[in-house]
Amino acid sequence: MSERTYPKVTIVGAGNVGATTALFTLMHNLADVVLIDVAEGLPQGKALDMMHARSVEHFGPTVCGTNDYADTAGSDVVVITAGVARKPGMTREELVAINTDIVRSVVDKVVAASPEALILCVTNPLDVMTYLAYKQSGLDHRRVLGMGGVLDSARFAFAVAEATDADICDIDACAIGAHGDAMTPMSAHTTICGKPITELLTPDEVDALVERTVFGGAEVVGLLKTGSAFVAPAASVTQMVRALLSDEETTLFSCVYLNGEYGISDIYLSVPARISNAGVVGIDELALCEVDLLRLRESAAITAASLDELSLRTSAS
Repeated sequence: MSERTYPKVTIVGAGNVGATTALFTLMHNLADVVLIDVAEGLPQGKALDMMHARSVEHFGPTVCGTNDYADTAGSDVVVITAGVARKPGMTREELVAINTDIVRSVVDKVVAASPEALILCVTNPLDVMTYLAYKQSGLDHRRVLGMGGVLDSARFAFAVAEATDADICDIDACAIGAHGDAMTPMSAHTTICGKPITELLTPDEVDALVERTVFGGAEVVGLLKTGSAFVAPAASVTQMVRALLSDEETTLFSCVYLNGEYGISDIYLSVPARISNAGVVGIDELALCEVDLLRLRESAAITAASLDELSLRTSAS
């Protein structure tokens, strides 16, 4: 009996986020994985460890570790997690100079090896690095996107659940905009059993949940002291990988290129977007009040300022 044929996903970066994403991808039987890193032995060792678990967990696909981009050829999706992780007290914006050269180099190599692949960027600062990947790749913007909104919305959902004792499955959370301190959790669009939290909680209680969501990543960094979040980010990436391998459209909070939506242009931000194996196939605009729309545009302006420092943008938002 021949083994099932799986799609191929390359994950660049064998650190905590990359390796955990590889494991989740395998355990959900989504794709064969190539885990690549510049550190010799690191991706090979982590891949071998995962394969040793194959007979225990009974997942079908395989993973190989490598330092050679030739092994990534023909990938359907390439996930970029490579880069320096944020350290305590460091903002995502401070990572720009450090991670720019890494992302440029990675994009050149993955596009050469897999010119038909969809690119999913995870490296921080997310919105800036996703825009950089788009420009560096020369691909249509619909084939380059980033993971941000899925994670931010998950953190918002956790904060709501912890504060209200609501079942996490009854919460639909919405966080859009830039990934990081400039994100915009949408309280009016976040519900428990279909009812907005703005109707269930006081303004001060809602504000506290928003603040905890915005600084959720920093809270993890502060507790770990020597690293940053990786389980929730990997789970969020895996959800997006599943959607990018499917021929059916899935709406997820994704970091995508805006071309006039919400009055914003030439910027990557997280908004609800329909994605599939064709990439980004559509953006359904939320009905935002004037205050929330202003917040989103302020978030865009912060991202634009970082891009302008890199001289990447060709038009103004």
